[in-house]
Amino acid sequence: MCGRFTVSVTLDELKQYLYDNYDIDEMNKDFDLPRYNIAPGQSIISIINDRSKNRVGLLKWGFIPGFEKDEKTSLNIINAKAETLHQKPSFITSFQNKRCIIIADGFYEWKNADGKKIPMHIQLKNKQLFPMAGLWNTFTRSDGTKIHTCTIITTEANEMMSEIHNRMPVILTEDARKIWLNPDHKDLNELNHLLKPYDTRQMESYQVSTFVNHVANDGPKCLEKIK
Repeated sequence: MCGRFTVSVTLDELKQYLYDNYDIDEMNKDFDLPRYNIAPGQSIISIINDRSKNRVGLLKWGFIPGFEKDEKTSLNIINAKAETLHQKPSFITSFQNKRCIIIADGFYEWKNADGKKIPMHIQLKNKQLFPMAGLWNTFTRSDGTKIHTCTIITTEANEMMSEIHNRMPVILTEDARKIWLNPDHKDLNELNHLLKPYDTRQMESYQVSTFVNHVANDGPKCLEKIK
């Protein structure tokens, strides 16, 4: 599962990352950064490809399938299992046609230990931003207005993550993210092969305070290490 994550960089650092990795040199709006405790229901920084170029914007975290009729009673799915994307009516259309990347530099997971849930922060050893695989969809409300939503794809845990939780978000390699964003790639078997656990040797984790448990708490304290 992936229920919280971080983008703890400055706006200028994000802009440089987007330019260097996605050839994005303009944004329609300035994002509120840094963020230390991003939660479901919030708008998150996402990248899609419109067949001519990559674009960055905000998608609401909580996927609403196309067949839903009422936004208020919809499932608002925050995670989708990589292993069953091709089988689920909720995701099949987006899997083929509406793939996105969600930007993060870390995520949280709660480790069970002696009946207690211990918050852990997981990141790359190089402390850099990374692309998580996602799906997006547009939901049209009864009044004609639209909302653009997304979900983060998860896969089985790698060796490091298995000590914390049995699932983890799909972090895409450089080659995989290019294929994932390309709307001309529609072979579901090929796409599914991209959704693998990330190299455990490139990741690290550490315990943080239960301060992060509360969604309203969003500051550097969320990332402070507990010795």
